Amino acid sequence: MIARGTTIGVFLAAVSVLVCGLISGLTAPALASGTPTGRATPPTINGRVVVIGVPGLLWKDVRPTRTPVLWGLTAQGAGGSLSVRTTKVNTCPTDGWLTLSAGQRARLQHGDCALPSAPVVSGEPSPTGPPPSGGAVAPGWPAIKSDNAGTSYHAQVGLLGDAVHSAGGCTTAIGPGAVFGLGDGSGRVDRYVPSPDKAAPADWSRCAITAVDVDEMFRAYLDAGVDPHGDQVPVGRGERAAAAAAVDRRVGQVLSSVPAGTAVLVAGLSDTGVRPHLRVAVARGGGFAPGFLTSGATRQQGLVTLTDLTATTLDLLGLPRPKEAVGSRWTDDRSGASTADRVAALADDDLAAQAIRNVQTSFYWVLFATQLALYGIAAIALRRLGRDPRARARILGGTRVTALLAAAAPGASFLAGLLPWWRAPHPTPVLVCTVLGFAALMAGLSLAGPWRRSSVAPGLVVAGLTALILALDVMTGSALQLNTLMGYTALVAGRFYGFGNQAFSLFAAAAVVTAAWLAEYPLRAAGRTSPEPEAADPSEQGDAETADQPRPDRGATRWSARRRDGKAAAAGVVALVGVVAVAVDGLPSWGSDFGGVLAIVPAFAMLGMMVTGRRVSPPRLALFGLAGAALVLLISYVNSRSSNPTHLGRFWQDLMDGDAWDVVSRKFDAMVGSVGYWPFTLPLAAALGCLFFVLARPNRWRVSLLHRAYEHSLTMRPALICALTVGVVGTLVNDSGVVILSVTFSLLMPLMLAAGIRSLELDLNAGTGRPRPREPRAASTGPPPAGRP
Repeated sequence: MIARGTTIGVFLAAVSVLVCGLISGLTAPALASGTPTGRATPPTINGRVVVIGVPGLLWKDVRPTRTPVLWGLTAQGAGGSLSVRTTKVNTCPTDGWLTLSAGQRARLQHGDCALPSAPVVSGEPSPTGPPPSGGAVAPGWPAIKSDNAGTSYHAQVGLLGDAVHSAGGCTTAIGPGAVFGLGDGSGRVDRYVPSPDKAAPADWSRCAITAVDVDEMFRAYLDAGVDPHGDQVPVGRGERAAAAAAVDRRVGQVLSSVPAGTAVLVAGLSDTGVRPHLRVAVARGGGFAPGFLTSGATRQQGLVTLTDLTATTLDLLGLPRPKEAVGSRWTDDRSGASTADRVAALADDDLAAQAIRNVQTSFYWVLFATQLALYGIAAIALRRLGRDPRARARILGGTRVTALLAAAAPGASFLAGLLPWWRAPHPTPVLVCTVLGFAALMAGLSLAGPWRRSSVAPGLVVAGLTALILALDVMTGSALQLNTLMGYTALVAGRFYGFGNQAFSLFAAAAVVTAAWLAEYPLRAAGRTSPEPEAADPSEQGDAETADQPRPDRGATRWSARRRDGKAAAAGVVALVGVVAVAVDGLPSWGSDFGGVLAIVPAFAMLGMMVTGRRVSPPRLALFGLAGAALVLLISYVNSRSSNPTHLGRFWQDLMDGDAWDVVSRKFDAMVGSVGYWPFTLPLAAALGCLFFVLARPNRWRVSLLHRAYEHSLTMRPALICALTVGVVGTLVNDSGVVILSVTFSLLMPLMLAAGIRSLELDLNAGTGRPRPREPRAASTGPPPAGRP
């Protein structure tokens, strides 16, 4: 028997090494930067910025002849696709301007999706007091501020204006929307001009920050109106082209008026209807070189967010970013590509986002419905097996291949992102064929070698490939996570790098199964030779008294040592895979997943104990859960000290400020609400039914498929239990809730079915799994005969 505590010690010691490396790698840059935690003197403004908001502008609107100013601005600066998601699916113009104001997702509650209301100007009454001379106040500001403070995002509207005023600066708003963007805590701007053509030359240089509302694109949709059903009347290409040309003239007017050296930020702040899109983002001056925009919030070339606009504006002004502003500064990713190629690539980003939005929900229905059909086919096949060996082999072999193909489909859905399927005239059929092709390739590899004869090795190949695909992707930039069927989209803007909740559950389950079935090999190698008593040595035979004394069985001793070595090797395999899985999932530079670490650590600790034959007790489970929590908090603490913390670091800051409970309660409410996600809840119930009726319930051979698989695999039971554990814990600690467990089952059930089918096939071929003879109906209620037929 392996020494007590070895399994836990190996795993936790390896995790400790990981943590030490994490601390040394991440705290050093933060400490070396010498970034002060506070400022001894008030900040001062040392830059000049103009923010041009163009609600509704798309990259496909930007053309060298139609919009020469915007084309030239892109040629001289950096461009990106702007995710404008705020608090709802589509973003309205006022929502976009308020998000700029707060640096956090904000909204105009109960407002129709129209252009911002005209502000209150000098000489007009205002509930917040008279507007400043020459300035204005945003209408309804107290209600807007109170509403956004009470949302789950706790947006602090007026943050940008307050930061400028605190530094001794002033704000100039040109156009109604700009007042909502630059208004301070009381909704005031220092200088207001209704439109760019009414601005005097002094208005452009009066303040360090100027915001300009260019609304011609959105007005084209307002002018088109809605039909009797309330739906937006489509805007024709000609009308949209004319609106884009009008926008370009306005932008040109602004660029010709601002002082030299002013940094220019152009942002398509909002959508134009109920369908979200990626909008235009351009930055020129302020150190931006020609290329693509990116930010620490997305880590994706050519992709930035609306909340990043606030952080960028503050940075260009030389002001610190308050913690309430959650975005990151735009940076340029320099590129030698031509302007035409860059614009085409950014327009293609929106095309891909629209294509995946059209099919993502349907994919889950198709995936789960297909797997449900597989479970039904398997149940029917098991009841209809005859005594013809060839027919039986075809039925079992076909069912096994289909199960492996189904298990490979989730991983293949990520590989589909390697091909630009969205550019096809009919993208959905092309996507389906692409996923099926990669799934067939993975299933084919699992059956390509001599390992196909094993009950678990083909499943090991599928699980290992799935875990490897996802791990390599997040370690190299998460390109396959974005705009893929089981990943995330820039339109939803839940996250842009690392593991999303679906990808985490798939990776964690695949990693657990991989570790369990890899651990099988050292266990089997150690147990192949049974202990046999050694022949007596005649030279050691003595008198009767000596012969009666017990002698050590050296063969049994050596066999026992081999068993200990095998268990130690198995524990080492589990620890190695577990540490890699924790690192891939939890490190901010890779998976950046908070809840994943909480689920993976106890699951792998359980797996290590089970493969070495140790009992898993509730106190030990609680200990492993605390270890996972301690590890993720340590990662959060280290990340909070970096110059650009992720959501992990921000959680530590919230914890220190006493705001962490709001985050936890919001995620808990979302987790409970996920029970209503019928595309996931119904397949989960079907998978549970498969687990009982197809895998666990005895069939006509009187032994369940799972029991047969347990007899053929030493680690089948640990693999199933620990994979389910990671799914259940992941469900409880993530806001996606039942989505986690549903995706876990989408991999786990086909793998277990394939292993059970192969185990049954091996038993039938060996003559140990023959069907029991049919008995009269009256005798069917009696006890089954003893022994296995």
